[in-house]
Amino acid sequence: MKIIKKILVIAIIISAPLLLNAQPLPPSGGYQHGGGGNQTPAGGGAPIDGGLSILLLLGAAYGGNKIYFKKNKSID
Repeated sequence: MKIIKKILVIAIIISAPLLLNAQPLPPSGGYQHGGGGNQTPAGGGAPIDGGLSILLLLGAAYGGNKIYFKKNKSID
């Protein structure tokens, strides 16, 4: 069972960069809606990579912490 978990974790780590790519930008004239001038999309095209990475890291740390304490509690 441990081998299957290790293989699954390695497969997820290897495939994550391939599956989590950002979408390409639309053509430069894509935000003109009848009025003059360029209009920016909602959110201004702000990247979400930094926040998403922090949330994933914190989630992994929280899960590891729960597993660690659960394992130590069962030994006592």
